[in-house]
Order: sequence, then structure tokens, then C-alpha cells
Amino acid sequence: MEIVGQIISGKVGKIILRQKSNERLEIGDLLYVEGDGTYYDILQVYDLGYGSQISSSSLELLSGMTLEGYGAGLDFLEPELRNYVLVSVKSIARIIKGEKEYEEKIKIPKMLPKFFNSVRYITKEDLYFLNAPSTFVYLGKIRSGTDILDVDVKLNSEDVFKHHILIPASTGRGKSNLVKVMLWSILGQNKIGALILDPHNEYYGCHEKGLKDHPKAKENLVYYSSNATNLPPGANSLLINLRSIQPAHFQGIVTFTDAQNDAIRLYYNQYHENWIENIVRGTEVRGIHPRTLEVLQRKFNTILGVYLDNSGNIACRNRIFSDTTIGESIIKNIIKDLEDGMKIIIDTSLLVSEAELLIGSIITNEIFDKYQYYKSEGELNQKPVITVVIEEAPRILSGEAIATKGDNIYSTITREGRKFKIGIMAITQLTSLIPRQILANINTKIILGNELALERHAIIDSAAQDLSQDDRAIASLDKGEAIVSSIFAKFAIPIYIPKFEDYIKDKLIEKKEKKVFTG
Repeated sequence: MEIVGQIISGKVGKIILRQKSNERLEIGDLLYVEGDGTYYDILQVYDLGYGSQISSSSLELLSGMTLEGYGAGLDFLEPELRNYVLVSVKSIARIIKGEKEYEEKIKIPKMLPKFFNSVRYITKEDLYFLNAPSTFVYLGKIRSGTDILDVDVKLNSEDVFKHHILIPASTGRGKSNLVKVMLWSILGQNKIGALILDPHNEYYGCHEKGLKDHPKAKENLVYYSSNATNLPPGANSLLINLRSIQPAHFQGIVTFTDAQNDAIRLYYNQYHENWIENIVRGTEVRGIHPRTLEVLQRKFNTILGVYLDNSGNIACRNRIFSDTTIGESIIKNIIKDLEDGMKIIIDTSLLVSEAELLIGSIITNEIFDKYQYYKSEGELNQKPVITVVIEEAPRILSGEAIATKGDNIYSTITREGRKFKIGIMAITQLTSLIPRQILANINTKIILGNELALERHAIIDSAAQDLSQDDRAIASLDKGEAIVSSIFAKFAIPIYIPKFEDYIKDKLIEKKEKKVFTG
């Protein structure tokens, strides 16, 4: 491989290279530098600058002569020798040759590479140590600057999902595309169950390619929609029985005053599973002010769409919540499917935000209680890891939301879920709104582009690796480009995430070729 630069100075964390005159290194490039024969280092470019052997005053004079038409500028001064690009790089990994185990192959660098050593671009062969685990989630391919290497990035899916994932990015940087690629890669795995709350109805693929097109979709994917009048083939109408809802499910989701909370407890203690029905009907309970009852009725009307019609029957505008027995089995079916490692998509595109989160809260509370029981009985190891996919995560994980509404099941899972094999996949534009203690518990962050300095700093401060020098790199990430920072990777991995349509096209072609070969 051709040499692209040479180490000329620096220190730990900031090594300076001189770029070869005919090369064009860029931020994010991965470089190879040989060690003593037993190891080599992987370097990454994080900054670029000009260098010159000519004094600044002389450069200013020569520039003026060129601009004003008095001379030929630097042409007579051997520009490839006198003027050059200085490249700031950091050593991100030391690879020990000959070792078989992953943990022994790759080390965190604690020494500088050899002074004056030449460096070259990294190749696919240099990344041989990135072996795929037996059960994995696919994230993309290794990216060196803007060049894509044919090296897949796959992390252990059970570890990654159990310890939570954060996907932060500005609008339009490919968050949903990444989630679809990740979910496609695990759809055939029964060791991972997934509850996907989909407020934009974009994952199933009702009118385009989506998870429904996976070869294992019929066995492993279940789709519930709030749009009962326009269900695609194989979909289920989402219907929740009001008796399935407990006061605890509203915790941290809907704000109630102290008087309203007291009223809710009284209704629940007196009417048990029929407590919402009696509030909607206006059943009087001693000690509850009529005004408080009216406010609760309005809240349930707004959030659940539940009201009393002219005939005195419970009705629901969005047809999601009902007092009939039809919806009693749906929650139980979802819980069972999650325990079987299936992927459940719930289209909540026609619901208000609180109703969407409430449905997630009902299901997640149930599965969390069950998994706590399994752990106490010593049965948890036999159960799959479950991930809960949440869009616009600050709605329930921000400091303000927790301060005003209290803790909810989602924030509880970020703190305690890993002990019970339940994790959160949080998707957000505004990382800075999420408290640091919650961010610290999210052990994998797949960082896409972000122009806002405040958001970049919040991400960098909570990353699993030191990304203090990657501020410019994150700001310059284009659509589909990302940096993976995880406790399950020895270094922050730059990746390119393929377009979902291209990714599944290749996977479906591979599937057909395997069938033909087998036959």
C-alpha cells in the first residue's frame, strides 16, 4: 500500500503527521502504522491544518504578489516540499498479531507509535479481528472518512439490547433507516423480543418495503394498527380493554394533581378493574369533589378518547379503548409473543402522545413484572432479551418530564432493566434533555450527524469511549454515517449504514442464492 504520511511530532492523543503532497486525507480516515512486528496501531484523523517552511510574513508577501499580478507566487519555491498539510490523529487501537481471542487481539493504546514511522490507509485485511458473534445485530460497514470498507460491523445482540441503546441525531440524518436495518438483522432471532412503538407507522412497510418483507416475518413479526378501517393483510386491529389499565400505568406519562391522584386511588380501591368506566360514567364517590371528577372525565376523553355517548354507553373516538371483552386478550397475546422472542410493531400514528406512551406503559409494566418474577424463580436465563423502541425519547426520559410527572416504567428500565434482560432503544434529536444519570446507563450510543454543539457535547460527555476530539467529526457526519460508542467495542467504530431498501435487496438476493445452491 502507498504511504500517505509520516509521523513527525505529537503526544498521546494528538499525533502529528505530515501528509504526502499528492494525498488528500480527510477527517475520520483510518490509518495503519506498523509497530515492532508483533503489533500495529490503528490511527484516526480528527483535524487538519496547513504547515509551511516559509515564514508567515513571506507568505503574505508572496500572496500579495500573486493577487496583484506581480509574480508567480509560490511556483518557484518547490511547493510540495516547502508547504504541506499537517494531520492530527489519535491512536484508537493496538492490534496484537497472532492472538486468537478478541480480547487479546485488540488493546487500548498506552504508548506512542514509533517516531517518524510511515502510515498508510487501512485495508479490509487489517480489520480481520472484527469477527461477528453468533447472535448479532448488524449496524453497517466500517467507514474510513467517506470511504466504505467491505467489513461488517456486528455486535452481540443480547448484550447490546439488554444494556440499552441511544440513537441521537438531527432530523434527516437517518435514524429511522438505522432502526429498520437493525430490526431486520434480528428479526429471525428468537433470543431477542422487541416492542416497537411506531408513532409514524414507518417500520412495518404498509405502502413500501419494510419489516413485513423479511423471510421470517410470518413467524416472528406481529403488527397492530390503530387504523382499524385500513388494515393491511395480516395486520391486527389494536384494541385495549379499559379493564387492563391500572393507575400505575399513568405514572410518569400523564400529570395529575394531588386531588386527582387521590380520586383515582379511591375509584380504583372501590371499583377495581372497572375504575375508569365509573369515572367516565360520573359515578359519585364520597370524598371526591364533583369538579375533580369532571376534570378526570375530560382528561380521559382527551387522552384515551373515551366518553359517554347519548345512549349512556362507553364510546371511544379512536376505537382503541373499549369496555367490551374483545380487547381483553390482546395484552396477554403481546406479552406471550414477546416472551417467545417475537417482534411486535404497534402503529400509534392516530393516537395522541400520551395514549401511545400509555399503551407502551401497560405492556412494558406487565413484561417487567413477569421478568422480575422469573428472576426470583431462577427462570430468567431461559427467556429472551426484550428491547422497547421509543421514538422522541425526551417525552418520557427528559429531566423536565420526570420532574413534573415522576418516574415512569421507561426510566425505571434504564436504571434496572439490564438485571431483568429488558432494555430501551431510545431515539432522539435532543440528547441534552436526558439526565446524565440516565445517559450513563445507556451503554451503546450510535451517533449520527448533529449540527448543534450543545447536543454533541451531551453525547460526547456520556460516550463509552473518549470522543472529546470528535466534535468536528460528529458535526460533519453525512446522512447514513455514524460513530458507534459501546462498552462492547474496544474503540469507537466509524460506520456507514446502508439504505434499508439496498440492504434488504442484498439480503434477499443472498437468501435466494443459498436456496439455489442447497437445491
